[in-house]
Amino acid sequence: MGKNYRNCSKVSAPPRRPFEKERLDRELKIVGEYGLRNKREIWRVNLTLAKIRSVARHLLTLPPKHPKRLFEGEALLRRLTRLGILSESEQKLDYVLALNTERFLDRRLQNRVFSAGLAKSIHHARVLIKQRHIRVGKRLVNVPSFMVRLDSEKHIEFALTSPFGGGRPGRVRRKRERENKGKEADAEDDDL
Repeated sequence: MGKNYRNCSKVSAPPRRPFEKERLDRELKIVGEYGLRNKREIWRVNLTLAKIRSVARHLLTLPPKHPKRLFEGEALLRRLTRLGILSESEQKLDYVLALNTERFLDRRLQNRVFSAGLAKSIHHARVLIKQRHIRVGKRLVNVPSFMVRLDSEKHIEFALTSPFGGGRPGRVRRKRERENKGKEADAEDDDL
């Protein structure tokens, strides 16, 4: 087999206090509102948010004209703006500290598909994505947690291979059409 030299780290961190009632209620509400599979999806976003905020906190301790703060601060703000998490008017590190989980969850593909009107509900959006009916630009995406950039948001549509996007009909429709052809052929035989 050989040794695996990839660096793997955990992508989610469970809460320190597992049975805190307010947090449990808040998480359950978020899971329902955003159609998430489990609470680990929230914890994953929370860990990402914690890492981003810790970087911003470290950069804010440096003097304003420090080259590292200027370079890395601008890069962080540019990345968050391109993802649509920060707006054009919020171009300061202080706004990064004020970010919350919902801002990240709003940029998920699942939420964008629902808000674009391609799905009837947030849960239907997740099913469409997992069943490979959705593409972003020319790229077919089947990951509901895909973070959609601002410039890609206009290009969310049904895949070309999908029955919704002009592809061949689905399994059930093909079966019904075969049955209908069979009934028509039987009716013609009866007429003769």
